[in-house]
Amino acid sequence: MPSPADIEEATRRHDAVLARIAQAADRADRSAEEITLIGVAKKQPPQRILAGIAAGLRVIGQSYIQEARNIRPLIEAALSGDPVLSKIALEWHMVGRLQRNKAGLAMRLFDAIETVDRPELVQTLSRRGDERGRQLDVLIQVSLCGEPQKGGCQRDDVPALAELITASPGLRLRGLMTIPAANPDPEAARPAFRELRELAETLSEVDPNLDQPALSMGMSADLEVAVEEGATLVRVGTALFGDRIPPSA
Repeated sequence: MPSPADIEEATRRHDAVLARIAQAADRADRSAEEITLIGVAKKQPPQRILAGIAAGLRVIGQSYIQEARNIRPLIEAALSGDPVLSKIALEWHMVGRLQRNKAGLAMRLFDAIETVDRPELVQTLSRRGDERGRQLDVLIQVSLCGEPQKGGCQRDDVPALAELITASPGLRLRGLMTIPAANPDPEAARPAFRELRELAETLSEVDPNLDQPALSMGMSADLEVAVEEGATLVRVGTALFGDRIPPSA
């Protein structure tokens, strides 16, 4: 388990991020309770992740299947040995691009996949979910920045993809996700965040039961803008955990 100093540092970071979310929510006349913080733990050592959980983090995001496959058992084993932390119910979200041949493994590792962006992936995930007798929460990743390497379907493809997910027995449509273009100015992300919110408002036409679609948008540098534009999930890595650890470290 992490040291008291590690937990103290993690708590400081966690509280600072929550304060930023609360301030942005207040400016937008929203409740901070509407917003879930996802700790993106890509390339972070187990001790930092455990310290974040001890500080109050309850949703862990991972970008790589193999990393999640290695790290999740370590985290769960450590938590199970602590009389307090063992009672915590964690959620694990896939926030990186997912290959179809990893769909079965993703189904076992994650509670939600935020990066569904093509019919073939929907069909494979649905089949895997149906085989396991479960429904997996999924978000449609939408490309609004013109950077194909980040993944995501085109805006015009969202309705058809949403219909396919809604008709898939192994999946449950939860909302939309986007990654804006990198820019040192957080305000540069606002048009993409606003467009995603407006696009999400049309999902009820596809699924009448989806009254309040989740909006996963915003990271360490631009979370305030995302919250002001309606984010319900913010994906924060560096601000919570510090710089990533290189593989050779």
